[in-house]
Amino acid sequence: MRGRGPHPTTPVLEPPPPTTEPGRRDAGKKRAPQRGGREREREGILKPFGYRKAEPAPLPVIDREITISEGITVKELSEKLGVKASLVIKKLVDKGIFATINQTLETKLSEELAREFGASTAKMSYEEESVQVVDQTEVAGDLEARPPVVTIMGHVDHGKTSLLDAIRLTNVAAREAGGITQHIGAYHVDLNGRKIVFIDTPGHEAFTRMRARGSKVTDIVVLVVAADDGVMPQTREAIDHARAAKVPIVVAMNKIDKPEAQPERVKQQLTELGLMPEDWGGETPLVPVSAKQKLGLDLLLEMILLVADMQELKGNAARPAVATVLEAKLDRGRGPVATLLVRNGTLRVGDHFLCGTVFGRVRALFDDRGEPVKEMGPSMPVELLGLESLPDVGDTLQVVTDLSKARQIAEFREIKAREVAMAKTRVTLDQFHAQLREGETKELNIILKADVGGTAEVLSDTLQKLSTEKVSIRVISAGVGAITESDVDLASASNAIIIGFNVRPERKAAEAAELEKVDIRLHTIIYELTDEIKKAMVGMLEPVFKETYKGRAEVREIFRISKVGTVAGCYVQDGAITRDSQVRLLRDNIVIHTGRLDSLKRFKNDASEVKSGFECGITIAGYNDLKPGDIIEAFVKEKVAAELGV
Repeated sequence: MRGRGPHPTTPVLEPPPPTTEPGRRDAGKKRAPQRGGREREREGILKPFGYRKAEPAPLPVIDREITISEGITVKELSEKLGVKASLVIKKLVDKGIFATINQTLETKLSEELAREFGASTAKMSYEEESVQVVDQTEVAGDLEARPPVVTIMGHVDHGKTSLLDAIRLTNVAAREAGGITQHIGAYHVDLNGRKIVFIDTPGHEAFTRMRARGSKVTDIVVLVVAADDGVMPQTREAIDHARAAKVPIVVAMNKIDKPEAQPERVKQQLTELGLMPEDWGGETPLVPVSAKQKLGLDLLLEMILLVADMQELKGNAARPAVATVLEAKLDRGRGPVATLLVRNGTLRVGDHFLCGTVFGRVRALFDDRGEPVKEMGPSMPVELLGLESLPDVGDTLQVVTDLSKARQIAEFREIKAREVAMAKTRVTLDQFHAQLREGETKELNIILKADVGGTAEVLSDTLQKLSTEKVSIRVISAGVGAITESDVDLASASNAIIIGFNVRPERKAAEAAELEKVDIRLHTIIYELTDEIKKAMVGMLEPVFKETYKGRAEVREIFRISKVGTVAGCYVQDGAITRDSQVRLLRDNIVIHTGRLDSLKRFKNDASEVKSGFECGITIAGYNDLKPGDIIEAFVKEKVAAELGV
């Protein structure tokens, strides 16, 4: 009989249990005996209730110096240190800062991180680092002789600009208010196929900073000393600036044609200051000149070239350009415009650049004579268009290839500048309480507008230095361009006066100022401005000649008539133009000329007055450079009691 299973007495052979899962690489290998958690814990492999945390690896020690440039990112810092970016991020997290790999770091924070890794640091700006990288790859064969950059320095009214005019055969001083130079001008002259670049710096004492800025980019200083006046305070300042810049000095002794000239006395004074003339056995070249008679100019230029040859001035036209901002202004038709001196390399139309907080692209270049150019080489002055905003005077312009990095640096600088500006205007509760406790301190708020950036910067510092214990002067805002309606609003809100230097208020701004009773003071000469503020501070402001606005006319057409000159066909927009009034010519709201009316005609007849809404013909005495679109503003001066007081 067939059963359902094996016979009870028949042994059953079972296969051995598999030693591993089918398909594993260690199939057939003998598995080690399993140990319990407590046994592994006793051996130190496990912690109670979890795994033991691995000990952190020690940070790599870096024993070298690295350069920290502004706007450095976490990635760039890690590459300079030679460590992983994750280690730098971990350090930041430990400080409570959560940063990504591409985040920009503060310079101070970057230095702290580098020191924690053991590295020493050296701070360097983005421009300096870019120049250093190019310099390291530069070979001697790329270097060529470049024109010398010469700065004209000396005391006010010693004939600096007149000397430069005689060299350039132009007339700059006639266009300057009060006959003194109030801007930096850069020009070049040719002599026997070689170029010399001149920088004319203002001589008035308020422009000390501007003169210092001029000496930073110069190769040779020409010190102008009047033979009839001798060494004066600003002459000493100019010598100090030249010595600080470590540049050679060539003395031009001007006005030797005057009968009261005393050359030997001037040489004695220069010797006392450490400038021994060559004809007295010293090393300082001294050239007697006369700007008016045009004497000794060729000898002066030859001496400048001789000193330049001894310096062996070199430049590399093949490298990206590096330039210094000499002046910046806001042009109504062209926008922000900067006057540059190309220190090295070649600046071309189309180049991308970084200049302080401004990132942009070169749209157009103009030489010192106003002619458009495609490129400009080392040591040459040039006017640049393509700025998004006005750079600060003295900023370095660097042509860049890494556009994203340059834009990042510009944004970083702009944020920092905004923070600094906000910190300046913020007043703490303690400061406010101290002012209330003293009870005697008065504050004069000023809003300053000038025609160019350098002048605005210098005037701001000059006015604030006039502050005393009892009267504090605070420049709330200093800008470039015409006085706008927003300036009047700010002045009204902050109880400030507005000072315009070589600029005029826009029509709406003038109306708003009259409505809001905001005081607008207009000046063209700096020492008149400082004198007025000083007198106002001590409450001794004398009765002054105040301008009374009469009217304004727009130039519509220009007619040139022989034996008469230039006649402007005008339309009177506001007020009235009177025959006995003085006039001011405005172009883009900037004062071009101030003079008196020569003639006022209605059709062919002489007129004593032309009112608003009528046309007239105007000629200005001794001035013919009129253009359609110019504004002729009429005013009279009358003696009134001063209103400004603190």
